[in-house]
Parts: sequence; C-alpha cells; structure tokens
Amino acid sequence: MRICRFGDDRLGIVIDGLVHDVTPLQAEIRASASYVMKGDAVVAALPEWRERFLSEAGKVAGVPVESVDLLAPVARPSKTMAAPTNYPSHIAEMAPAREANKSKHSGDIGKDGIFLKANSAIVGPSEGVPLRFPERRTDHELEFVVVIGKEGSDIAEADALDHVAGYCLGLDMVVRGPEDRSFRKSCDGYAVLGPWLVTADELTDPGKVPLMLKVNGEVRQETNTEQLVYGVRRLIAFASSFYTLYPGDVFYTGTCDGVARVFPGDVITVESPMIGTMNVPVRAHATGRS
Repeated sequence: MRICRFGDDRLGIVIDGLVHDVTPLQAEIRASASYVMKGDAVVAALPEWRERFLSEAGKVAGVPVESVDLLAPVARPSKTMAAPTNYPSHIAEMAPAREANKSKHSGDIGKDGIFLKANSAIVGPSEGVPLRFPERRTDHELEFVVVIGKEGSDIAEADALDHVAGYCLGLDMVVRGPEDRSFRKSCDGYAVLGPWLVTADELTDPGKVPLMLKVNGEVRQETNTEQLVYGVRRLIAFASSFYTLYPGDVFYTGTCDGVARVFPGDVITVESPMIGTMNVPVRAHATGRS
C-alpha cells in the first residue's frame, strides 16, 4: 500500500498512479487519538486500519498523482533521526574535509552516533527546498528513509523490521559551515520526505533498494542500500539503544558519494523503482519575519 498526504492535509492511497482520497478516515483516527500520544496517530493505526483504507479507496474515484501537491507522508513524527556517514563511498568522499577542518567526527557511526534534525525541517516534494543562505554552499544528500510503525526500545536486530511501518525517499539538505551539524541541517525545508509511504509488506527487503538523484536531469548520486555500512536492522537497533522509537519517527539512513551544491531554480529528482519518483524544486528563501 502507498499512502500520501497532499493538498491541505488530505490523506490518499496511491494505486496505479492515481490518488484516492481517504481523508475522512484520517480525521476519524486523529479524533480518537490521545492528545499526549507520542508519534503519528495515522502511522500507528496502519495495521488495524489497512483494510478500511483499501476499501474506502476503492469507493472513491482517483485523480492523477501529478495533479496534486504532495506533502510529507508523515505529519507528526516524534523525532527525525539521521545517519551521518553510512556508505563507504561518502566516507571516502568526506575524508579530506574532515582532515582539513580537524573534525571531531571519525566517520564511524558506532563512534560518532546518529544525529537529529528538527521536525520543522520536514517538507513534501511540492513544498521544495528554500535556500536559507544562498551565499553559502548548500548540498543535496540522497537518502533512503525508514518510517517506524511500532513503539520500541532496546530493539534486537532480529526484531527490527517488525517495528517498521514503511519506507520513503528523502533529501537530507545541508548548508556548509562551522556550526553544529544538526543546526545546519535543520533549516526549514532541509528534510524532504516523499513522495509517499510504501508500506513494509510491499517492500520486504530494505537491504536491496536502488536509488538515484538527478539535478536538472543530470545524474549526481546513484547507489543501492546493499552498500549501507549499518543496514536498516542495525540502525534501528542502534538508535533504540539510546531512544524509544515511536510510530511515525523517521530515520534518514545516510547518503552515498556525489554530494554537490544546488542553486535556486534547480530541480532535484529522487527516484527508486521500488518506491517512486519525486521532483523537488529549489528556490531562494523568502526573507522577512512574521
């Protein structure tokens, strides 16, 4: 099943390129959820509500996915986690910069840990990336993203996939500079998520997912999750040894080599035949204070 959010916080089921609006079910789930719950109520409800979603989708005429504005498929994660260096090619790519800047980061997740991005950085493909500091270098980072579906702490690797709701494509955008990494990666729009959530039953092996990123049609990054240093199971186990994971939590699993700068007017395309394609416009940040 493929689940998207679109328009003005509407929920859809994507079938054969058409979006079937099931927003009334989303409203029902949210109305019954506790205000103090941690995580995303809709993601938490997926196992119980799956058949109702599919049944309701079958009653509603679909519209082409190209005709809707896609939002991030998860509305309320309790946290946004990210692996800093998880492909050998990117570890090698960043080694000269680490040495030149005398970085305290070793390039080893086991030593450095993962990091957090602000939830407010999450956007969907249609919202695009607003470059906060156009005079500074801002880079794209292609990511395979795991969405947690079941609460857990100190999760064993053998049980890790039981805690997964599904998978998305992602962009972990970063402005280069001397500030803390999480700070530079948490600007508004610097955690693109989409184009939809592919449920775990549809993508049974997250260890063999091809990924590609293009900018204005030019291929810049291409990899497969089989190249991950810490695979999905290991990442979940590692993160859950520090945090309790909740439904809707998102986990950016790392990027490969080919990281490069983007500019206003660029269009970033992220794709995988096992998930889908999202086109993300890059624009200048609108200045001014509210």
